[in-house]
Formats: sequence, C-alpha cells, structure tokens
Amino acid sequence: MIKQVICINWGTKYGAPFINRLYGMVARNITPPFSFTCFTDNREGIRPEVDCQDLPPIDVEMPKNSKGIWPKSRLWGPRLGDLTGPVLFLDLDLVITGSLDDFFTYGDPQDVILSRNPNTPLEKLGQTSVFRFPVGGLLPLQERFRADPQGIADEYRFEQRFVTRNAPGGAKLFPNSWVRHFRMHCRRPFPLNYVAAPKLPRDARIVIFPGGLHPSHAIDGHYPPYAPDSAGEHLRGLFSEVRQDKPLRYLRHYIRPASWVAEHWRA
Repeated sequence: MIKQVICINWGTKYGAPFINRLYGMVARNITPPFSFTCFTDNREGIRPEVDCQDLPPIDVEMPKNSKGIWPKSRLWGPRLGDLTGPVLFLDLDLVITGSLDDFFTYGDPQDVILSRNPNTPLEKLGQTSVFRFPVGGLLPLQERFRADPQGIADEYRFEQRFVTRNAPGGAKLFPNSWVRHFRMHCRRPFPLNYVAAPKLPRDARIVIFPGGLHPSHAIDGHYPPYAPDSAGEHLRGLFSEVRQDKPLRYLRHYIRPASWVAEHWRA
C-alpha cells in the first residue's frame, strides 16, 4: 500500500522553502512507495517531486479572533484532490527525526489518529500538527463547521479540540514518544538552558513547534521576542529595559543552538 503524506499551504507565511524541506525530511524517513501532496494556492518554487494540487474548496468565512488553525477544515471535505484512503497530514514547521512508517500501520486504516497535545495533560486532547484520517472520513465535522464556523470556534477554541471531540468513531492518539513538543520536551529547564542545548528525546520520530518557537529559532539559539545573544548577554538583560517578562519567565526564555534541528530540518 502506498503511504500518502499531505500538507497544506495558503498565504505567504510559509511557502516553497518549508514545503521543500518537509518533502526532503519525509523522503529520508519513509520506506517507499509513498506520495507527497501539497494543497496550495501558490506552486512557485516547489520542487518537482511534490504533487501540488489546488486548495480543497470550502465556502465559509473563517472565524475571527480565534486561536485555532481553522483553515485546516478544508481537509475535512468529501474529496482531497485525487487521493483516497488514509492520509498522514504534517504541519509545515515540524522536524522529522525518525521513521514515519509506523504512522501508517498503527491502528485501523479507517481510524482518525492524532498526536497527543501535552499542553493539557488532564484532557485527552489530540494535536493536528500530525494526524491521520481517511479521505472523506471527517465530512461530518466539516458540515457542522460550515453551519456555524464562528460558533464552533468560540465553543472549542482550537480546531484540534473540535476534531478530537467529534471525530466519527472517536479519535485515537499516536504513542506519546513518537511526536514530541520542542518547547515542552526538548528545551532545557532553567538554569540548564544556559549551559546545555535543547535535547532530542529518545524514540522521537517528529518534533513539533507550536507556541512561538520555530525550527530556525532552535538552530540559531533564539527565543522570541528577544534577539539571539550569548548566555551572559541574556543574563545581563535581566536588569535592562529590554526585558518584557517577569524575571523567572525571562530567565527561561533562553535557548542554546540545537545542532540536531539543523541536521534534520533541510531539503
């Protein structure tokens, strides 16, 4: 069975460099045969190995002032280009560090399976940075969303909560160790963040980057909103007018460069 990987791109935030890197990471970490499809509104600069298809249509006004990535709802329709069967969706700003093969054999082909969201440990919540679903299997979600987009966004806040709570047949979760959260599982706690680089957790296949940190920040040792600097310079900044956070939060907002991110995050 061919392994089908998909991603989605709209607007100008990401574009070809992210798509090309993601394809490169997938190709290095998957056993053929596989396909890689990007649903996009701009094909310029995308490497020829990527199957570019138009964004799936959805005739709704997207929610305003909502935290979720609700344009992902385009993927919940009855069709995804010419694809059928299970597809593995990957965010454009993640880093693949191990084999993807098991993401295609885990559970049943008709299951909806998400990575676990570690931000809410008491809530069995999935993360749509990495999730597998059968094409057309989320149509009931799209129909509910289309009927009241703003109301759904206000009730669930994040699209991943809406998917987790309403997936037909119930949502399942991939094993915790397969998908790790950079900010929560990789960066060092204070004061170790000043002497040790972020770690790559053992058995991690994918590292996701929600919450403001980005792979390029990890490579540079840059924790926004502060400019990249040395450990000493950052510590001295505790007493400057540049500091925007409370002292402890400011001290935690420092990371050393993570060379392993640069090793993996490339086309």
